[in-house]
Amino acid sequence: MTLDPDFCYRAARARDARFDGRFFIGVSSTRIYCRPICTVKTPMRKNCTFYPSAAAAEAAGYRPCLRCRPELAPGNASVDAARRLAHAAASLIEDGTLADSSLDGLAERLGVTDRHLRRVFQAEFGVAPVAFAQTQRLLLAKRLLTDTTAPITEVAFAAGFQSLRRFNALFKSRYRLCPRDLRKNPPAPRSAEAHRFELSYRPPYDWDGIIAFLGARCVNGVEEATASSYRRVVRIARDGKEHTGWIESAPAKRKPALSVLVSASLMKVMPAVLGRVKHLMDLAANPDEIGEVLGALAAERPGLRVPGAFDGFEIAVRATLGQQISVAAARTIAGRFAAAFGTSVETPFESLKTAFPSPERIADLSVSEIAILGIIAPRARTIIELAREVVRGDLALTPGADVAATLARLRQLPGVGEWTAQYIAMRALAWPDAFPHTDLGVMRALGERNPKRLLAAGEAWRPWRSYAVMHLWASEAPVAAPRRIHGTAA
Repeated sequence: MTLDPDFCYRAARARDARFDGRFFIGVSSTRIYCRPICTVKTPMRKNCTFYPSAAAAEAAGYRPCLRCRPELAPGNASVDAARRLAHAAASLIEDGTLADSSLDGLAERLGVTDRHLRRVFQAEFGVAPVAFAQTQRLLLAKRLLTDTTAPITEVAFAAGFQSLRRFNALFKSRYRLCPRDLRKNPPAPRSAEAHRFELSYRPPYDWDGIIAFLGARCVNGVEEATASSYRRVVRIARDGKEHTGWIESAPAKRKPALSVLVSASLMKVMPAVLGRVKHLMDLAANPDEIGEVLGALAAERPGLRVPGAFDGFEIAVRATLGQQISVAAARTIAGRFAAAFGTSVETPFESLKTAFPSPERIADLSVSEIAILGIIAPRARTIIELAREVVRGDLALTPGADVAATLARLRQLPGVGEWTAQYIAMRALAWPDAFPHTDLGVMRALGERNPKRLLAAGEAWRPWRSYAVMHLWASEAPVAAPRRIHGTAA
């Protein structure tokens, strides 16, 4: 990633939130690196060097600012092929994937060679994937030490370190601090049942838009949405074990961030939990970049996001269940499906008690066991085959998966048409250029019934057609409550 030093310095002097997370500033006089929104006095230009990632700044010998906390910076979304590959790898690293496998395994999951992955990753972030992973583990540990009261040993293992000794040594050598030094001013005691975090975004952020979309599709027992919060039951498999719990997300007060409450039972998979929340709430989007392409279509609601998926298999099943029926009907059937085959999970919320069924559970079902819920037999067969594909590893429904290959694989499954494939790509794969051109809502919004002409019309919105679809759907079903846009572009 090429950075213009003069441009970066102007953005830093303006504390422009649009560039938060897009570069970091190394200050030679202090050997500290900051976010461009840091509130300390802007250093002299001659003392500033700019880096494309926190890992690159640390590789150059800088340590993170304790005031602006680089670990809280939002991520980046991209559609350029090489950059998308690099950011997909970064997302998987943040999710803890590299802790579970080698770089070869990560490259294989992304469908490229490890040599190619290293090359594009170095070009985008300024460091190798292994160095980036090490920085991410340290920054997560720093966040857990600052924001929670969890024991240091628990923090070390949650961040992905295999030994406490290695964690202590690396933390001290990199940050010139012992982990316990960050506990001199510990956070206020909170419930031992949950930990609170803040996840930043680039403003504006249309909270009402995303909560209306998720709320209309909430699966009973699994998730719920109100005007002020979104909650759901969580199940994450890691190292052959299932970790269950719950999350709650709401707008943070007086800053462009979401406040996320995570049950303490999910501490061992915290990187994955936070990564999935970022994906679900589309926190890496850059509204200015998207708005430049969408133009008038995005002018009324510039902060509208594309809701992702907390679990890709869950979205694929729900998309299949929702074929050719209303959103309300699909929600009802999905609730029955979850109640019949899901896992019971204890939460403090009376209405949330079920984790959505895992692909392993569904892969072993018969068509008749699903059909008894009122789901037609062909649709039941599609769901079972989806589950078997995921269990075999032939289908990856996660951000960073090869979009073209995944779409081709989905289209080969009986019962998966173009609408279903594009919807899964839009939400489960975080593909910003998905375009379900056979969708009735899109057709009504554009006043066009011919799919070929719709595809042609959508070309003007590349590479952000997923966002165009969200704006078209919003024009078909506007939010009833007064709209609240959290934050404004600097």
